[in-house]
Amino acid sequence: MADKSKLWTLSPVEVLRASASPRVEDIDFTATPGFDGSKAHGNDVLEQRGAVLAALQEKLYAHGRTGGTKSVLLVLQGMDTAGKGGIVEHVIGMVDPQGVDLASFGVPTQEEKQHHYLWRIRKALPRAGRIGVFDRSHYEDVLVVAVHDLVPRQVWEKRFDEINAFEKELTDEGTIVVKVALFVSADEQKKRLQERLDRPEKHWKYNPGDVTERGFLPQYRAAYQRVLDRTDVDHAPWYVVPADRKWYSRLAVTEIMIDTLEKLDLDWPAADFDVEHEKKRLAES
Repeated sequence: MADKSKLWTLSPVEVLRASASPRVEDIDFTATPGFDGSKAHGNDVLEQRGAVLAALQEKLYAHGRTGGTKSVLLVLQGMDTAGKGGIVEHVIGMVDPQGVDLASFGVPTQEEKQHHYLWRIRKALPRAGRIGVFDRSHYEDVLVVAVHDLVPRQVWEKRFDEINAFEKELTDEGTIVVKVALFVSADEQKKRLQERLDRPEKHWKYNPGDVTERGFLPQYRAAYQRVLDRTDVDHAPWYVVPADRKWYSRLAVTEIMIDTLEKLDLDWPAADFDVEHEKKRLAES
């Protein structure tokens, strides 16, 4: 099979970095930044690169099983229907589930409300050797709370510095933090919500509150811009991914994850036994 990954004319790690991306209000939600190919091309590349991602993830898992301390945390943020679940299914789903720690953060429970907002986040951090995935995250506490005035501005404003310090702590301890903001257009979101209503097998995914939230799209986009401005840092970068084309967003996240794992530069763990001796024992068994 030809290497269609060459259809990337610009590295998604560079072109999608928040500091290089358009302002949220100027995003072309249907764009495919850096990729010069069709949906069919993209799906072919995803299949090819999925095998690369899986091999890198296996090496990370092996690293953790033999005493290594490295891990990766993928933070997924986006409005409902932006494709967070699709990333989990179609990107993270290409790797061995043994090496994945998945957590989803909705409205805090009564127990969680009794603690600092990072308490539940810390409990869900990936173990050594794992890829951790947050479907929503601690950023809800500077997004939803700001849009809906759930806490005073002076409270959530302080959280930006707190989050930056928290993520620096994670990276210092060996967890690579990668943050992806998925942005879908209002029209595409409406189409996807309509599909959930039209298909009985999708009713479980429909939340009447999602329609209410559509009335706050300008406020959410302003809140997301504030997040990107305040927390896109080199030790925990944000990537801005147009998400009207699901195939593109999945492909882009795959490439970002491959780049992240490659930069860990991990070797396969050395055997802690005499390989030749074990071969001989096995042959004689």
